[in-house]
Amino acid sequence: MDLLEHFKNQQPKNSNFISRKYSLPNSNNINLYGVRGAGKTSLVLDYIEDEVESTLYIDMDTPHLILNSLNLIDLQYFINKNHIKILVLDHYKENDLPYFPSIDKLIIVSRIKLEYSNLQSEKLFPLDYEEFLAFETSHTQRGFNHFLRSGTLPLLAGGHKNSFQIMKTFFQSAFSSNEQKLLLILSQHHTKHLTTHQIYTFAKDNFKVSKDWLYKTIKEFQNEGLIYFINDNYQKSGKKMLLFDFAFTKFLTVGQPFIMQFDTMIALTLIKHHIKIETLGIHGYLTDKMELIIPAPFESEDSLWIKSQNKFALYKKHGITSVTIVTVTNSYEYNIEKLNFEAIPFDEWSILHNE
Repeated sequence: MDLLEHFKNQQPKNSNFISRKYSLPNSNNINLYGVRGAGKTSLVLDYIEDEVESTLYIDMDTPHLILNSLNLIDLQYFINKNHIKILVLDHYKENDLPYFPSIDKLIIVSRIKLEYSNLQSEKLFPLDYEEFLAFETSHTQRGFNHFLRSGTLPLLAGGHKNSFQIMKTFFQSAFSSNEQKLLLILSQHHTKHLTTHQIYTFAKDNFKVSKDWLYKTIKEFQNEGLIYFINDNYQKSGKKMLLFDFAFTKFLTVGQPFIMQFDTMIALTLIKHHIKIETLGIHGYLTDKMELIIPAPFESEDSLWIKSQNKFALYKKHGITSVTIVTVTNSYEYNIEKLNFEAIPFDEWSILHNE
Protein backbone atom coordinates (compact mmCIF):
# COMPACT_ATOMS: atom_id res chain seq x y z
CA MET A 1 0.00 0.00 0.00
CA ASP A 2 2.96 2.33 0.67
CA LEU A 3 3.86 2.04 -3.01
CA LEU A 4 0.41 3.23 -4.06
CA GLU A 5 0.66 6.13 -1.61
CA HIS A 6 3.99 6.99 -3.22
CA PHE A 7 2.41 7.03 -6.70
CA LYS A 8 -0.43 9.21 -5.41
CA ASN A 9 1.89 11.73 -3.75
CA GLN A 10 4.52 11.85 -6.50
CA GLN A 11 2.34 12.44 -9.55
CA PRO A 12 4.50 14.05 -12.30
CA LYS A 13 3.61 17.37 -13.88
CA ASN A 14 4.22 19.01 -17.23
CA SER A 15 6.56 21.92 -17.72
CA ASN A 16 5.78 24.39 -20.52
CA PHE A 17 3.11 22.19 -22.13
CA ILE A 18 1.90 23.42 -25.53
CA SER A 19 -1.65 22.43 -26.45
CA ARG A 20 -2.08 19.89 -29.22
CA LYS A 21 -4.82 19.77 -31.84
CA TYR A 22 -5.79 16.36 -30.49
CA SER A 23 -7.59 16.09 -27.15
CA LEU A 24 -8.63 13.04 -25.18
CA PRO A 25 -12.30 12.03 -25.59
CA ASN A 26 -14.73 11.79 -22.68
CA SER A 27 -14.96 8.00 -22.93
CA ASN A 28 -14.68 5.97 -19.72
CA ASN A 29 -11.96 3.62 -20.98
CA ILE A 30 -9.25 4.93 -23.33
CA ASN A 31 -6.16 3.40 -24.87
CA LEU A 32 -3.93 6.25 -26.04
CA TYR A 33 -1.19 4.75 -28.19
CA GLY A 34 1.50 5.86 -30.59
CA VAL A 35 5.19 5.96 -31.36
CA ARG A 36 7.63 6.71 -28.55
CA GLY A 37 8.40 10.42 -28.35
CA ALA A 38 5.01 11.50 -29.75
CA GLY A 39 3.99 13.31 -26.54
CA LYS A 40 1.45 10.85 -25.12
CA THR A 41 2.51 11.27 -21.49
CA SER A 42 2.52 15.08 -21.71
CA LEU A 43 -0.97 15.04 -23.22
CA VAL A 44 -2.32 12.85 -20.43
CA LEU A 45 -0.61 14.84 -17.67
CA ASP A 46 -2.19 18.00 -19.06
CA TYR A 47 -5.58 16.26 -19.11
CA ILE A 48 -5.42 15.25 -15.44
CA GLU A 49 -3.80 18.46 -14.19
CA ASP A 50 -7.05 19.78 -12.68
CA GLU A 51 -8.04 16.38 -11.28
CA VAL A 52 -4.98 15.65 -9.15
CA GLU A 53 -6.90 14.76 -5.97
CA SER A 54 -9.08 12.20 -7.73
CA THR A 55 -6.36 10.77 -10.01
CA LEU A 56 -3.89 7.94 -9.55
CA TYR A 57 -1.05 7.96 -12.10
CA ILE A 58 1.13 4.85 -12.31
CA ASP A 59 4.16 4.66 -14.59
CA MET A 60 4.54 0.95 -15.44
CA ASP A 61 8.20 1.63 -16.35
CA THR A 62 9.11 2.96 -12.91
CA PRO A 63 12.02 1.23 -11.12
CA HIS A 64 9.69 0.73 -8.13
CA LEU A 65 7.88 -2.01 -10.04
CA ILE A 66 10.98 -3.99 -10.98
CA LEU A 67 11.10 -5.86 -7.67
CA ASN A 68 7.46 -5.29 -6.80
CA SER A 69 4.29 -6.00 -8.72
CA LEU A 70 0.92 -4.30 -8.54
CA ASN A 71 -1.48 -6.19 -6.35
CA LEU A 72 -4.87 -5.70 -7.96
CA ILE A 73 -6.79 -6.34 -4.74
CA ASP A 74 -4.76 -3.65 -2.96
CA LEU A 75 -5.12 -1.36 -5.96
CA GLN A 76 -8.91 -1.68 -5.99
CA TYR A 77 -9.05 -1.08 -2.24
CA PHE A 78 -6.86 2.02 -2.59
CA ILE A 79 -9.07 3.36 -5.40
CA ASN A 80 -12.23 2.89 -3.35
CA LYS A 81 -10.78 4.22 -0.10
CA ASN A 82 -9.32 7.38 -1.68
CA HIS A 83 -12.25 8.05 -4.02
CA ILE A 84 -10.06 7.80 -7.10
CA LYS A 85 -12.01 8.62 -10.24
CA ILE A 86 -9.24 8.47 -12.88
CA LEU A 87 -6.58 5.77 -13.15
CA VAL A 88 -3.70 6.29 -15.59
CA LEU A 89 -1.43 3.37 -16.47
CA ASP A 90 1.43 4.83 -18.50
CA HIS A 91 4.00 2.87 -20.55
CA TYR A 92 1.68 -0.10 -20.39
CA LYS A 93 2.57 -3.30 -22.24
CA GLU A 94 0.03 -5.91 -23.22
CA ASN A 95 -0.69 -8.35 -20.36
CA ASP A 96 1.08 -6.25 -17.73
CA LEU A 97 -2.07 -6.88 -15.65
CA PRO A 98 -4.48 -9.84 -15.83
CA TYR A 99 -7.44 -7.44 -15.63
CA PHE A 100 -8.16 -3.78 -14.92
CA PRO A 101 -9.70 -2.48 -11.68
CA SER A 102 -13.16 -0.98 -11.58
CA ILE A 103 -12.99 2.81 -11.90
CA ASP A 104 -14.92 5.73 -13.40
CA LYS A 105 -12.24 6.54 -16.00
CA LEU A 106 -9.33 4.38 -17.13
CA ILE A 107 -6.54 5.75 -19.37
CA ILE A 108 -4.02 3.22 -20.69
CA VAL A 109 -0.98 4.70 -22.47
CA SER A 110 0.98 2.33 -24.73
CA ARG A 111 3.15 2.26 -27.84
CA ILE A 112 0.89 -0.06 -29.81
CA LYS A 113 -2.86 -0.47 -29.94
CA LEU A 114 -4.11 -2.84 -27.25
CA GLU A 115 -6.64 -5.47 -28.26
CA TYR A 116 -9.19 -4.98 -25.49
CA SER A 117 -12.81 -4.63 -26.58
CA ASN A 118 -13.71 -2.32 -23.70
CA LEU A 119 -11.04 0.28 -24.55
CA GLN A 120 -11.56 3.11 -27.04
CA SER A 121 -8.36 3.25 -29.08
CA GLU A 122 -6.89 6.69 -29.82
CA LYS A 123 -3.68 7.12 -31.83
CA LEU A 124 -1.37 10.09 -31.26
CA PHE A 125 1.11 10.99 -33.98
CA PRO A 126 4.14 13.26 -33.46
CA LEU A 127 3.67 16.92 -34.38
CA ASP A 128 2.42 17.95 -37.78
CA TYR A 129 3.62 21.23 -39.23
CA GLU A 130 0.73 23.30 -37.87
CA GLU A 131 1.28 21.95 -34.35
CA PHE A 132 5.00 22.55 -34.67
CA LEU A 133 4.33 26.22 -35.46
CA ALA A 134 2.44 26.51 -32.17
CA PHE A 135 5.80 25.87 -30.48
CA GLU A 136 7.40 28.64 -32.52
CA THR A 137 7.40 32.38 -31.91
CA SER A 138 9.10 33.29 -35.18
CA HIS A 139 8.07 33.99 -38.77
CA THR A 140 6.61 31.08 -40.75
CA GLN A 141 9.54 30.74 -43.15
CA ARG A 142 11.96 30.52 -40.25
CA GLY A 143 9.50 28.07 -38.74
CA PHE A 144 9.82 25.87 -41.82
CA ASN A 145 13.61 25.89 -41.57
CA HIS A 146 13.42 24.96 -37.90
CA PHE A 147 10.88 22.23 -38.71
CA LEU A 148 13.31 20.82 -41.24
CA ARG A 149 16.12 20.76 -38.65
CA SER A 150 14.11 19.64 -35.62
CA GLY A 151 11.48 17.30 -37.06
CA THR A 152 8.21 16.24 -35.49
CA LEU A 153 9.15 15.17 -31.96
CA PRO A 154 7.69 17.55 -29.33
CA LEU A 155 10.83 17.39 -27.17
CA LEU A 156 12.80 19.07 -29.99
CA ALA A 157 10.29 21.77 -30.89
CA GLY A 158 10.58 25.28 -29.52
CA GLY A 159 14.07 26.29 -30.57
CA HIS A 160 16.35 24.18 -28.36
CA LYS A 161 19.99 25.04 -28.98
CA ASN A 162 21.25 21.63 -27.83
CA SER A 163 19.05 19.67 -30.23
CA PHE A 164 21.84 17.22 -31.09
CA GLN A 165 22.22 16.23 -27.45
CA ILE A 166 18.45 15.93 -27.00
CA MET A 167 18.22 13.66 -30.05
CA LYS A 168 21.17 11.60 -28.80
CA THR A 169 19.58 11.17 -25.37
CA PHE A 170 16.28 10.14 -26.95
CA PHE A 171 18.03 7.58 -29.17
CA GLN A 172 20.01 6.09 -26.28
CA SER A 173 17.20 6.06 -23.72
CA ALA A 174 14.19 5.07 -25.83
CA PHE A 175 15.69 2.12 -27.71
CA SER A 176 17.53 -1.05 -26.72
CA SER A 177 21.02 -1.74 -28.06
CA ASN A 178 19.79 -4.03 -30.85
CA GLU A 179 16.96 -1.63 -31.71
CA GLN A 180 19.55 1.13 -32.08
CA LYS A 181 21.57 -0.99 -34.47
CA LEU A 182 18.48 -1.88 -36.49
CA LEU A 183 17.44 1.78 -36.70
CA LEU A 184 20.89 2.64 -38.05
CA ILE A 185 20.46 0.00 -40.76
CA LEU A 186 16.97 1.27 -41.59
CA SER A 187 18.17 4.87 -41.76
CA GLN A 188 20.77 3.88 -44.36
CA HIS A 189 17.97 2.55 -46.58
CA HIS A 190 15.38 5.20 -45.77
CA THR A 191 12.98 5.90 -48.73
CA LYS A 192 14.25 2.78 -50.58
CA HIS A 193 12.09 -0.12 -51.76
CA LEU A 194 12.73 -2.99 -49.35
CA THR A 195 11.45 -6.32 -48.11
CA THR A 196 11.89 -7.54 -44.54
CA HIS A 197 14.19 -10.26 -45.85
CA GLN A 198 16.45 -7.62 -47.41
CA ILE A 199 16.53 -5.73 -44.11
CA TYR A 200 17.54 -8.95 -42.34
CA THR A 201 20.33 -9.48 -44.88
CA PHE A 202 21.65 -5.94 -44.34
CA ALA A 203 21.38 -6.28 -40.56
CA LYS A 204 23.17 -9.64 -40.19
CA ASP A 205 26.10 -8.26 -42.20
CA ASN A 206 26.57 -5.60 -39.52
CA PHE A 207 25.64 -7.17 -36.17
CA LYS A 208 24.64 -10.47 -34.63
CA VAL A 209 20.90 -10.86 -35.02
CA SER A 210 18.44 -13.73 -35.31
CA LYS A 211 15.92 -13.86 -38.11
CA ASP A 212 13.07 -14.40 -35.64
CA TRP A 213 14.04 -11.31 -33.60
CA LEU A 214 14.36 -9.10 -36.66
CA TYR A 215 11.06 -10.13 -38.25
CA LYS A 216 9.30 -9.73 -34.88
CA THR A 217 10.89 -6.32 -34.26
CA ILE A 218 10.11 -5.01 -37.75
CA LYS A 219 6.47 -5.96 -37.15
CA GLU A 220 6.52 -4.22 -33.76
CA PHE A 221 8.11 -1.12 -35.34
CA GLN A 222 5.30 -1.07 -37.92
CA ASN A 223 2.58 -1.48 -35.28
CA GLU A 224 4.09 1.32 -33.22
CA GLY A 225 4.54 3.62 -36.21
CA LEU A 226 8.33 3.80 -36.11
CA ILE A 227 8.48 2.69 -39.74
CA TYR A 228 6.05 2.63 -42.65
CA PHE A 229 6.03 0.42 -45.73
CA ILE A 230 4.18 2.11 -48.62
CA ASN A 231 2.84 0.08 -51.54
CA ASP A 232 3.99 1.07 -55.01
CA ASN A 233 1.39 1.40 -57.76
CA TYR A 234 4.12 1.52 -60.40
CA GLN A 235 6.57 -1.22 -59.46
CA LYS A 236 5.62 -4.30 -57.46
CA SER A 237 8.99 -5.38 -56.02
CA GLY A 238 9.27 -4.29 -52.40
CA LYS A 239 7.64 -1.35 -50.66
CA LYS A 240 8.99 2.11 -49.95
CA MET A 241 10.24 2.21 -46.37
CA LEU A 242 10.10 5.40 -44.33
CA LEU A 243 11.17 6.11 -40.77
CA PHE A 244 8.76 8.08 -38.61
CA ASP A 245 10.70 11.34 -38.38
CA PHE A 246 12.89 12.96 -41.05
CA ALA A 247 15.13 14.85 -38.60
CA PHE A 248 15.70 11.74 -36.49
CA THR A 249 16.64 9.85 -39.67
CA LYS A 250 19.12 12.57 -40.61
CA PHE A 251 20.62 12.36 -37.11
CA LEU A 252 21.30 8.65 -37.71
CA THR A 253 22.89 9.12 -41.14
CA VAL A 254 25.62 11.12 -42.84
CA GLY A 255 24.89 13.33 -45.84
CA GLN A 256 21.16 12.82 -46.21
CA PRO A 257 20.07 15.01 -49.16
CA PHE A 258 17.44 17.69 -48.72
CA ILE A 259 15.10 16.16 -51.29
CA MET A 260 14.94 12.97 -49.21
CA GLN A 261 13.91 14.96 -46.13
CA PHE A 262 11.38 16.95 -48.14
CA ASP A 263 9.92 13.79 -49.67
CA THR A 264 9.53 12.26 -46.20
CA MET A 265 7.93 15.43 -44.81
CA ILE A 266 5.24 15.16 -47.47
CA ALA A 267 4.61 11.43 -46.97
CA LEU A 268 4.37 11.77 -43.17
CA THR A 269 1.99 14.72 -43.50
CA LEU A 270 -0.35 12.59 -45.62
CA ILE A 271 -0.10 9.66 -43.19
CA LYS A 272 -0.80 11.85 -40.14
CA HIS A 273 -3.85 13.30 -41.85
CA HIS A 274 -5.14 9.77 -42.50
CA ILE A 275 -4.90 10.04 -46.28
CA LYS A 276 -4.29 6.65 -47.90
CA ILE A 277 -1.33 6.74 -50.25
CA GLU A 278 0.76 4.62 -52.57
CA THR A 279 3.88 5.62 -54.41
CA LEU A 280 3.90 5.95 -58.18
CA GLY A 281 7.49 4.81 -58.53
CA ILE A 282 9.76 7.85 -58.33
CA HIS A 283 7.01 10.09 -59.66
CA GLY A 284 5.29 10.99 -56.37
CA TYR A 285 2.56 9.86 -53.99
CA LEU A 286 -0.84 8.73 -55.23
CA THR A 287 -3.86 9.23 -52.95
CA ASP A 288 -7.01 7.10 -52.91
CA LYS A 289 -8.73 9.98 -54.76
CA MET A 290 -6.18 9.58 -57.56
CA GLU A 291 -4.45 12.86 -56.76
CA LEU A 292 -0.72 12.76 -57.48
CA ILE A 293 1.47 14.60 -54.97
CA ILE A 294 4.90 15.51 -56.39
CA PRO A 295 7.71 16.71 -54.09
CA ALA A 296 9.56 19.41 -56.06
CA PRO A 297 11.02 21.84 -53.52
CA PHE A 298 12.74 24.31 -55.87
CA GLU A 299 11.69 23.36 -59.39
CA SER A 300 10.45 26.17 -61.67
CA GLU A 301 7.18 26.21 -63.57
CA ASP A 302 8.93 25.86 -66.94
CA SER A 303 10.92 22.85 -65.79
CA LEU A 304 7.89 21.09 -64.30
CA TRP A 305 5.78 21.83 -67.38
CA ILE A 306 8.33 20.07 -69.61
CA LYS A 307 8.51 17.07 -67.26
CA SER A 308 4.72 16.94 -67.05
CA GLN A 309 4.45 16.82 -70.82
CA ASN A 310 6.93 13.93 -70.93
CA LYS A 311 5.05 11.99 -68.21
CA PHE A 312 1.53 12.85 -69.33
CA ALA A 313 0.90 9.42 -70.89
CA LEU A 314 1.91 7.81 -67.59
CA TYR A 315 -0.52 10.03 -65.68
CA LYS A 316 -3.36 9.14 -68.03
CA LYS A 317 -2.55 5.43 -67.79
CA HIS A 318 -2.84 5.50 -64.00
CA GLY A 319 -6.02 7.56 -63.97
CA ILE A 320 -4.59 10.67 -62.30
CA THR A 321 -7.37 13.22 -61.70
CA SER A 322 -5.21 16.10 -60.42
CA VAL A 323 -1.55 16.86 -59.72
CA THR A 324 -0.30 18.84 -56.74
CA ILE A 325 3.33 19.97 -56.79
CA VAL A 326 4.62 20.70 -53.27
CA THR A 327 7.41 23.28 -53.21
CA VAL A 328 9.27 25.31 -50.62
CA THR A 329 8.16 28.76 -51.81
CA ASN A 330 6.99 28.57 -55.45
CA SER A 331 3.35 28.88 -56.51
CA TYR A 332 2.02 28.37 -60.04
CA GLU A 333 -0.70 26.54 -61.94
CA TYR A 334 -1.20 25.15 -65.45
CA ASN A 335 -3.28 22.60 -67.35
CA ILE A 336 -2.36 19.92 -69.86
CA GLU A 337 -5.52 18.93 -71.69
CA LYS A 338 -8.03 18.61 -68.82
CA LEU A 339 -5.49 17.69 -66.13
CA ASN A 340 -4.79 20.45 -63.61
CA PHE A 341 -1.31 20.96 -62.13
CA GLU A 342 -0.98 23.25 -59.10
CA ALA A 343 2.20 24.12 -57.21
CA ILE A 344 1.77 25.05 -53.53
CA PRO A 345 4.40 25.87 -50.86
CA PHE A 346 4.67 23.22 -48.15
CA ASP A 347 3.51 25.48 -45.33
CA GLU A 348 0.22 26.16 -47.16
CA TRP A 349 -0.22 22.65 -48.52
CA SER A 350 0.28 20.90 -45.18
CA ILE A 351 -2.45 22.96 -43.54
CA LEU A 352 -4.81 22.42 -46.51
CA HIS A 353 -4.42 18.68 -45.92
CA ASN A 354 -5.32 19.08 -42.27
CA GLU A 355 -8.49 17.38 -41.12
